[in-house]
Amino acid sequence: MSNQIILIDCPDEKGLVYNITKVVYDHELNIISNQEFVEIGSDYFFMRTVVENNGLGKKFKNKLQSVLPAAANVRLASIKKRPIVILATKEPHCLGDLLLKNAYGELPSDVRAVVSNHQNLQPLAKSFKIPFHHISCDDVSREDHEERLKKCIDQYSPDYLVLAKYMRIFTPGFVASYPNRIINIHHSFLPAFAGASPYRKAFERGVKIIGATSHFVTDDLDEGPIIAQNVIPINHTYTAEGMTQAGRDVEKNVLSNALKLVLEEKVFIYKNRTVLFE
Repeated sequence: MSNQIILIDCPDEKGLVYNITKVVYDHELNIISNQEFVEIGSDYFFMRTVVENNGLGKKFKNKLQSVLPAAANVRLASIKKRPIVILATKEPHCLGDLLLKNAYGELPSDVRAVVSNHQNLQPLAKSFKIPFHHISCDDVSREDHEERLKKCIDQYSPDYLVLAKYMRIFTPGFVASYPNRIINIHHSFLPAFAGASPYRKAFERGVKIIGATSHFVTDDLDEGPIIAQNVIPINHTYTAEGMTQAGRDVEKNVLSNALKLVLEEKVFIYKNRTVLFE
């Protein structure tokens, strides 16, 4: 029997955990793991519970809803291969890492296609037998380009879009088509050095660590809810080019870690932040 995940977020109040676990007990479900968190200040409650059952449905969800505050969000999920489309430009390291982990089952993902505004990465996608689509942005408006992108992407019905060093900024209209479903990797430890050329900016500032940040895409450039981050130490001997090379491993690891957390239903988005149950 496979497991099912119960995801709940709502305003906090006394007796929540008791009420939830009583419903679980009354349905004779075995709890495999349980994690909960209350944000101090806003008094908002989050809970991720894994139970040994995969047949829970509307009746169970309605029962849970009945013992929770009216504003509660209740979702039932399971860990399974989720369809994704990867967007990339020219750099292969993040794309290659995701395709390798997808091929060997290290991510609960089903990469349906790779889409790029250049043709450089077509051989890489082809080597994993993944459909590759080149959608040029030359001599077309941003809106027209995104309309072509959307038409291509939507034929694969992805749960998420993953930007594996896709060096284009989306319009609000495109972002609104995939709310909280676009995951980006930024080659900087945000909020430091947002925008273009972060390694050049880091070099000029003389930093002693560099890092990478994976976040959900919103209308505000590089300011969406952060999912994962990491850093490595550097010193004065690093050029901007050396920082770029050193940062590639951090970038690919942070992106795949963020994607894994999302696909395993371990991420709650709250306001412009995330709550992670790792």
